[in-house]
Amino acid sequence: MNIAPVAYRYARSLMDLALEKGLLDGVHGDMRLVAATCANSRELRSLLRSPVVKPDAKGRILEQVFGGKVGAVTSTFMGILVRKGREVLLPHVAEAFTELYKQHKGIITVQVVSAAALDDKARAQVRSMAEERHPGRTIDLQEQVDPALIGGLSIRIGDEQVDGTVSRRLADLRREFSKNPYIPAI
Repeated sequence: MNIAPVAYRYARSLMDLALEKGLLDGVHGDMRLVAATCANSRELRSLLRSPVVKPDAKGRILEQVFGGKVGAVTSTFMGILVRKGREVLLPHVAEAFTELYKQHKGIITVQVVSAAALDDKARAQVRSMAEERHPGRTIDLQEQVDPALIGGLSIRIGDEQVDGTVSRRLADLRREFSKNPYIPAI
């Protein structure tokens, strides 16, 4: 998901407030809940984007959806977003907050996409490679299976990507063969 810079500003202010009050882990849990709820509810995302629904109604609906499930700081923050007319940014702010939290805690996300599920040995190799490239950081390993890769795996660590999939090699070969360097003798 592309996150707007304004979402990072709101997430940064929420993070500063959570750090000041000593509630960083609680607010992080709240924002993960908000992000998951928004990702899984198309109706909620449509409501947040709707110019027809009045801000006070949006605030009441958010209170009904998240009331009792999130802390006071998060609830107040969502109210501020609604009052400022920025409620459409709520899913983006939640994602940005998660990224800022991971940076603050020294956690790096490693995304592994493979044709088949990883066994313990392969998982350990990926983890050691990530620890070697980013010493002293905590590794958050996220695995995904995609049979279309045919074989091998693709690893993304931050903005670095290592693609050792069979489908990638076949695409490279296809591109190489399409060049046709043969020049007939005249």
